[in-house]
Formats: sequence, C-alpha cells, structure tokens
Amino acid sequence: MNTIVSTAWLADHLNDPDVRIVDATYHLPGTNRDAAAEFAEAHIPGAVFFDVDDIAAPESKAPGGLPHMLPPPELFAERMAALGIGNDSFVVCYDVHGLMSAARAWWMLRAFGHDGVAVLDGGLPAWKAEGRPLESGVPTPVPARFTAHVRPALVRSKAEVLAGTVGTVIDARARERFEGAAPEPRPGLRGGHIPGALNLPFGELLEPATKTLLPPERIAARFAAAGLPESGPVTASCGSGITACVLALGLHRIGREDAAVYDGSWAEWGMPGDTPVETGPARNRP
Repeated sequence: MNTIVSTAWLADHLNDPDVRIVDATYHLPGTNRDAAAEFAEAHIPGAVFFDVDDIAAPESKAPGGLPHMLPPPELFAERMAALGIGNDSFVVCYDVHGLMSAARAWWMLRAFGHDGVAVLDGGLPAWKAEGRPLESGVPTPVPARFTAHVRPALVRSKAEVLAGTVGTVIDARARERFEGAAPEPRPGLRGGHIPGALNLPFGELLEPATKTLLPPERIAARFAAAGLPESGPVTASCGSGITACVLALGLHRIGREDAAVYDGSWAEWGMPGDTPVETGPARNRP
C-alpha cells in the first residue's frame, strides 16, 4: 500500500470510484487563517474538508480542553461515513502547507484501522504549481459505511509516557521550542521538552523548496542524526499531535510502521503540573 502518492498519480485517478480526497489543512493558533474558508475558495476536485478540530473528542471543544484529541471510534466512524469515506475507500490526504497536517489525517485513519490511506506529496502547492484543476464551494458527499477498528499500539497517553513504556520519544517541534528558548503558541504552557526526548523538527524530513517528503534513505539519515536507535519502540510528539504525525509518516516510509504518536503532546505535557520538564538541547546533541 502506498504511503505517498504523486500529483500525477492523483490526476490520473481523480475519477476512480474508490478514491476519496480529503483536505486536512490545519493552521496553528495565532495565524488568523480559516482552513474551512480556504477550502471553500479552492480545493482539488472531488475533495472534502477533513476538519481536524471537529473530528475530535467532544471534550477537546470544551474550554480548557486539549486540542483535537482522538475521538471515540464511533464518532470517528460517523464523521468518515459523512465524508463519503468507506472501509473500501483509498483516501488521499493533502494540505495547503505542502506537508504538515495532512499527516494527522493519515495517522488518524490508520489509528482506527484503515490502511487504505496515503498523503499527496507536496500537497496543494505542488498541485497548483503544475496548473492542475481546482474547484470551489462546499461539496455534499454521498454517505458511506465506515467501521472503526482501534489500533491502540499507534496511540500513546501521558500515563504511558510517564511510566516510560513508550520507547524513544522524538519531538517534531522547532529546536527553539524544544529547548525552551522560544515561547509556545498556546499560552500557559511551560517551555522545554519531555526528559530524555530527542528532537527532529518535522521540516527536516521535507525538501525545502517543494515541501515534498525526502526519499527513504535521507529520511533514515535524518532520524539517525537525531539519535534515534535503528530498532525498538518509538513515540513521536510535538505541540498538539499534528506535526508528530509527519515523523510517524517518515518512520512508516522507512519500514517502522509501528511508530506511535503521543496524542496530547506538549499541549498536555507542558501544562502547569507535575510532569517533569527538561530545557536545553537534546542529550544526544552537544
């Protein structure tokens, strides 16, 4: 099963009855951008909007709730069915960044047992740069049947991280945030990182100009340079469980398909409380 598909592949399969396309764009807090409005203005033909903040646990939407935590399986199945995604669908995820939040939708589908999912390499920027067609408006998909099968091994909790049972933790945030030298975009969080965590900013897995995923051998080299052991369990973390999924996608590309994501990530761990915090460079760095 492909993890990444090219724009050429998607153009050739736009009208395939089993292919479903989702725009899973998410914008970080403080950017003052509306992903749903941008989707309505222009998207890949046939795409539907995968709202990361809506396809989430109900408590995520309550005041003080952790952002876009995984929903219960029944709610996820309901949302997928409403988007026209069935268990036999092959889902292609993209975003307006090239590759950022599309990986979150990819990981969510896999976490609920759906392997027929890939990420569009280069996302909407690559599609537009090649002059491929766009459409506007908000589509009304034909509902499908989707049954969720939870894969708990792909999801990690704060309790598991505290217990030290999640293997190596690798953080996808920018180095300055990881080290505690730059403020977090969500107010009230402490600076720093989970003790013993490694750091690999998710953008280091992308080609700088095109935002396409690096080839597997270069992905493996990036993880090795960050200090990740060649085997053993690994858990990706980030600010709120979005860009950690880019690391999970990269690990999947190099054959480590069991890489997990700490869903609460720093939005949970960095809250005032008793979770231990380190600052400064990762221990494997000078």
